[in-house]
Amino acid sequence: MEAYFDNSATTQVFDCAKEAVLRAMTVDYGNAAARHMKGVEAERIIKEARKEIANSLKAQEKEILFTSGGTESNNMAVIGTAFANQRAGKHIITSSIEHPSVYNAMAFLEKQGFEVTYLPVDACGHISIGELEAAVREDTVLVSIMYVNNEIGAVEPVEEISACLRQKNPGILFHADAVQAYGKYEIRPKRQGIDLLSVSGHKIHGPKGVGFLYINERVKILPLLYGGGQQKGMRPGTENVPGCAGLGAAVKEIYTDHGARAEALYALRERLIAGLKQMEGVTVNGCEDRRNAPQIVSAAFKGVRSEVLLHALEEKGVYVSSGSACSSNHPGHSGTLKAIGAGREILDSTLRFSFGAFNTEAEVDYALWALRELLPVLRRYRAK
Repeated sequence: MEAYFDNSATTQVFDCAKEAVLRAMTVDYGNAAARHMKGVEAERIIKEARKEIANSLKAQEKEILFTSGGTESNNMAVIGTAFANQRAGKHIITSSIEHPSVYNAMAFLEKQGFEVTYLPVDACGHISIGELEAAVREDTVLVSIMYVNNEIGAVEPVEEISACLRQKNPGILFHADAVQAYGKYEIRPKRQGIDLLSVSGHKIHGPKGVGFLYINERVKILPLLYGGGQQKGMRPGTENVPGCAGLGAAVKEIYTDHGARAEALYALRERLIAGLKQMEGVTVNGCEDRRNAPQIVSAAFKGVRSEVLLHALEEKGVYVSSGSACSSNHPGHSGTLKAIGAGREILDSTLRFSFGAFNTEAEVDYALWALRELLPVLRRYRAK
């Protein structure tokens, strides 16, 4: 049996998305900027995808900007709004557990003269609204807090964050990195008070290399790129028609029977956690309840290094992660685990299991069986 539990890194593409991409590559392959019928058809595909996405958020189509994925969306949201609003102030607030595409964008802005406050998190990975309120200043222009943490699955209180900001200063913009949240929750940016929202296609069974940024029409933002004026000049360059087609198809699929899909993920998560808790020397990182996202389980296996266990599981056809795929080329301990107070032994022995639409209970049971087989052997080996 094969069990792929690294869906927070990337997902298997839905058939509908694959077919949409293929058609856009082989039939409707025109440049969306061209004025002949091939171009008109390509433009129609992009408009339909934008409409599907806007509908999923109950937003306006003009508020959806296609990007190359979560990293570009996060960079544009953070850097574009910071530069556009710097006359109002140069103070930004974020959390200590952000994705590298936010964290490193903040580091860049600090070099440009901005001041960034990094909020701590509790043992579950949640920020404190009281600490957020205390951090807000007159010159605060942007707050960027991820919706769901990509390593441990902590769900941040986005509506409470928004309410706090509106009470303190309605002019502050609120950005949420929703790469791990979109497709798992019904998200309504206007109702929830989110001004900018980042999403990546390949986390929801769509193609790689495409995503979007929701930008509320009231937001003042500058582009990161300059060119031919596509997407109203905010993201110039020839549009990725196949990517947009696949993303639109994936969005439609992931939000069909959405409640049932989410419950299926919760069932897998709870089944895995129940099995892990029966094993000696296993600790679940963060919260075990539904304050965590339905698709992520972070667990530490005492006495076994994460890389060793990862490859041992791989030999049995079980695929997991030892951290964020986006930072896997940069060895070092997880900043998220450090932020929640994990000790050295936890840092050295943590794996992330993440579920998607194609996973089954049988696969969870197989992974638990593999762990029960491997852990005693690997612990004896290390003891020697």
